[in-house]
Amino acid sequence: MSVRAAIIGPTGYTGLHLVRILSRHPGAHLTYLASRRDPPPNICDEFAQLAGRIDASVAQCQPIDVDAIERVADIAFTALPHRAAMRIVPELLDAGLRVVDLSADYRFDDAQRYESTYQHAHEDATNLAHAVYGLPELLRDNIKPARLVANPGCYPTAAALAIAPLLREELIDIRGSIIINAASGITGAGRTPKPNLHFPHVHNGYAAYGAIGGHRHQPEIEQTLSSIAGSAVRTLFVPHLLPIDQGILETIYLTPTSDVTTQTLHELFERTYDGEPFVRVRTEPPNVRDVRDSNFCDLCVAVPARARRIVVFSAIDNMIKGAAGQAVQNMNLMFGLTETAGLE
Repeated sequence: MSVRAAIIGPTGYTGLHLVRILSRHPGAHLTYLASRRDPPPNICDEFAQLAGRIDASVAQCQPIDVDAIERVADIAFTALPHRAAMRIVPELLDAGLRVVDLSADYRFDDAQRYESTYQHAHEDATNLAHAVYGLPELLRDNIKPARLVANPGCYPTAAALAIAPLLREELIDIRGSIIINAASGITGAGRTPKPNLHFPHVHNGYAAYGAIGGHRHQPEIEQTLSSIAGSAVRTLFVPHLLPIDQGILETIYLTPTSDVTTQTLHELFERTYDGEPFVRVRTEPPNVRDVRDSNFCDLCVAVPARARRIVVFSAIDNMIKGAAGQAVQNMNLMFGLTETAGLE
């Protein structure tokens, strides 16, 4: 069986990488690209690197027509902005399609948390209640039968994989002493031009953003960590903008609840992620260069000399493990395909 896939909203950076990954997938193929733009663009005109990789009839985007999508697809990836996704997802589900949503519209456990984070009402509380958070390394068994999977944010993915082993063993203080110092490439800000993302502004620069007013990924991080811990977890999350296009590096500082060593923690991480195809536990801090264009998360845990702190380093490609790659990993699980199919 070859899974028939549609992408709704393919003209952003996430859409680019979804098309690229699915174009080489051995067990799935693209059948429909749907755009809100009028007239709908040709995806190869939007991204010249896709020319020759997909069928010409598919490369030409079509309007968002659920009846047409239903006839040619088994799954829809919704790569739409927040709020726009929740307006189309119910129709897709009613049509019998399975959905992986890459917006934040279905990531929260309840509408109130979503509304306080994104400052507008949630319009699909029914499906929100049934959505499965799509972090395979933590929730694989829940993802397999799901009809609607909420693809996690990029920062929350890197943080959850880094902290989960320590939470499960109750090795860290969860009462506000978790500090997540994160840095991302500029693709995380989307494709829409903004003055602070122009090359002359970003080049040779490095600055924090969204830290004083609070970044919208912090509530998602705390929800995910709290579900692992079984009680409320509080964090200080400070994101920064790197002068690169892709990649995230998080340096996470935690307070241990008992004496631990680098060796024992490294062994814990190796046991936790033994057999996980996309998590690599390293003995040295990772570099974002080593995960670029891959679905890997590279982790390193240590207890630095002369510091009663645990430090975890987590590196992912924000466009792949943080978005499109993880979405395809979820699709593979939902349709019983090899989990690593199409990914590297």
